[in-house]
Amino acid sequence: MKKYIAILVVLLQSCSQSILDVNPTDRFTDQTFWKTEEHAQAGLNAIYNSLYGNALHGGNMMAELDGATSNIYTYNGPGGNIARGIHDASNTGIINNRWDQAYGGIGRANTLLARIGDIKMPDANKKRYIAEAKFLRGLFYFDLWIAYGGVPVILDAPTVEQGALPRNTSDETLAQIVKDLTEAAADLPKSYTGGNKGRATAGAANALKSRTLLFAGKWIEAAAAAKTLMDAKTYSLFPDYRGLFLQENEGNSEVILDVQYKNPEYTHSNDINYDQFNTYAPLQGLVSDYYLTDGKTAAESPLYDPKFPYKNRDPRLAATIMTIGSSFKGKPVVAATYPRTGYGLKKGTTYKDNEAPPAGKADNISDLNNIILRYGEVLLNYAEAQNEAVGPDASVYDALNLLRKRAGVAPFPAGLSKDQMRQEIRHERRIELAGEGQYYWDLRRWRTAEKEMNGDVFDYLGKRVETRAFDPKRDYLWPIPSVALQQNPSLTQNPGYNK
Repeated sequence: MKKYIAILVVLLQSCSQSILDVNPTDRFTDQTFWKTEEHAQAGLNAIYNSLYGNALHGGNMMAELDGATSNIYTYNGPGGNIARGIHDASNTGIINNRWDQAYGGIGRANTLLARIGDIKMPDANKKRYIAEAKFLRGLFYFDLWIAYGGVPVILDAPTVEQGALPRNTSDETLAQIVKDLTEAAADLPKSYTGGNKGRATAGAANALKSRTLLFAGKWIEAAAAAKTLMDAKTYSLFPDYRGLFLQENEGNSEVILDVQYKNPEYTHSNDINYDQFNTYAPLQGLVSDYYLTDGKTAAESPLYDPKFPYKNRDPRLAATIMTIGSSFKGKPVVAATYPRTGYGLKKGTTYKDNEAPPAGKADNISDLNNIILRYGEVLLNYAEAQNEAVGPDASVYDALNLLRKRAGVAPFPAGLSKDQMRQEIRHERRIELAGEGQYYWDLRRWRTAEKEMNGDVFDYLGKRVETRAFDPKRDYLWPIPSVALQQNPSLTQNPGYNK
């Protein structure tokens, strides 16, 4: 996959005469493209290229979304605008860019689906390419649906007339996402090898389907989608939580889908943003929420020592966050290392705790893959959906305790009620997925954002960093971008926002 991504820019801009006999030779035209399997492959790679969007799944988007929650403080990013409740239809980049970038990917997917039928190529490959395009279209519509609600559902190749379409309902958008993912899962392979690594699999379709149905509150269906993936045994938890996110373990047994980066063609700046710039600074509320290794809170556990507050904590804390007194990049972490809150975000960087960066490494260049879907989340999806559907049965405990065992934390206590288990699952999602951009969407779908995202947030000394604001009458949806509204008068704005 990285090989294909590396040549994508060349394929999109020009081709040698050995591949295309065109005039002019510096660009594709409707008359000369969509003729061969190589063209179909280039078109499919172009859909994957949309994943790199900085408002979708590229760069620092995961940390940016956590910065909109009580997990992380970001002092100058769009996540901070959302956290402070000062975002609107025109002033927050990711709100505007997500719309454009997702529809760009959808347009590419629709074009491939419309044109690939006329291309002579092996039926098995054509079937797979169609399934990959449907998966990616479903993913981009999911990205829109969770942010804006119902959006125009477009299934044909781009035309001028589509710019005047009204919004479909949220339920109609959801139905199309589930349809695309169901059809994709039936025709995608279980895995790839070699240069195709990084492409969508049947597991990716079922994992995203479980996430989608969970977000829709369709508990039985969400549990079933997750269980399909669990029963297939294609994926498993990587034994080392910190190692799961390190570059040498990319594409490990837990990774279902990730954005493929490759230096120098495709890189990001997460190393320098997370570390030296401290752009995304974990907050005390998140750090305090990590249990002790006995599975109890700091207030409950005899293992907690206020003089050494990070000792005996859930090991996922040290794997995710740099704390004062720890070591990172072969140096001790002190209060001045991460001055914004006293903490730094480790997950998403290529650095090690006790090793200095290799000589000559450019701190502003990283090609660590961004994980979109992983098996740990599937287990959480299953546990939450199954608990809501039937209560905390043995299968719920089994799924959750796999995560606890991997982390090195005591298993969940027996005899929890459904409500108690719900709270434990929500806590487990926050800890397991910290820094991965899921907590923001979780708070919105749980309808707890007005509680979690209002009020003051604090640094390691208990000093107020800033005050957060969340308006429940408005902020459970993003505004439709003002530019989109100006270009398409048929679109309606979400409640509480001005055009």
